[in-house]
Amino acid sequence: MSIKLSLIELGAAASGQSGADAVKNIITTAQQAEEWGYHRIWLAEHHNTANFISRAPEVTIPLVAANTSRIRVGSGSVLLNHYSPFKVAEVFTLLADMFPGRIDMGIGRATTGPVSDFALQRNRSIQQRSDDSEEQLKELVNWLTDGFEERSVFSEIKAHFGPRNLPEFWLLGSSQWSAYTAGSLGLNYVFAGFINPGQAYDITQKYRDNFTPGKHTLGAEKPKLILSLSIYCADTVEDAGKLVAPMIVMMHRMRQGNINSPVVSEEAAVELLGEIPTQPALYDATMPPQYLIGTPETMQKDVLKIANTFDTKEIMVQCISNNLENRLRCLELLAEVFSLKD
Repeated sequence: MSIKLSLIELGAAASGQSGADAVKNIITTAQQAEEWGYHRIWLAEHHNTANFISRAPEVTIPLVAANTSRIRVGSGSVLLNHYSPFKVAEVFTLLADMFPGRIDMGIGRATTGPVSDFALQRNRSIQQRSDDSEEQLKELVNWLTDGFEERSVFSEIKAHFGPRNLPEFWLLGSSQWSAYTAGSLGLNYVFAGFINPGQAYDITQKYRDNFTPGKHTLGAEKPKLILSLSIYCADTVEDAGKLVAPMIVMMHRMRQGNINSPVVSEEAAVELLGEIPTQPALYDATMPPQYLIGTPETMQKDVLKIANTFDTKEIMVQCISNNLENRLRCLELLAEVFSLKD
């Protein structure tokens, strides 16, 4: 079984690096990923974090697309619960006009923290606490497809005119809600396995079981799934463990409420952990580990086993590191072992 590999990009910044440095690293990574045969690169959206510059994917998408020529470029994801569906539709149809056939629209929902959630609101008279995510999503689909009924006031205006250079549409998630919603609306679905590995298989199966082809043109006739995994690959198991160590330390600190402490070096992370992280043998592919750690050969075996089990032909790689050289080596090794350019 051959699979496609794609990449999620958060724009990690090393200690002492400026935002401009991190942006340059994003461009370098995208260009290398394209050269190595990656199918897509998606730019994430995070707010109020000093470790990543990924606060506005709609800004970085055209920058990356303009500095590459073939790789698909998109959002992973736009947090629709904070924005007007009309404006999001306008932005992404414009991006699709700028780069026809290359733009992906990945849509999700998430809290960014109570204060930053409130800061993202336009109306500050009350703090929004209701969840209207499904209504927002349906509205976005209608803006993209001119799908409003005549009796709707929104049918009087359009988010775009002219030829339909629509972005490829994906719903992203890690919960039962996203699986049911993607299935019931007939949408393509990306599951964040690195967030919720323990329930990944059951939730993605619910997406398939609940799938009904949509009347719109944004989905597919059959379920289409991308599985996103944290993958840390190096020439040796020891080097792969060192590569993932700063991420493990960062996640420990985030769970303790410290979201803005600097990402430490690989050496410092190993010292803080007291050991070089390793990955146990993969016995059950329905339960992917939080981090896949190893050499190209073990990664090929494990990733193919997981992809077969989940019945997906595309894996979205998350490899968070502020060590650009080692991260690029990881991506290069994966491209080679999966023969992405063949």
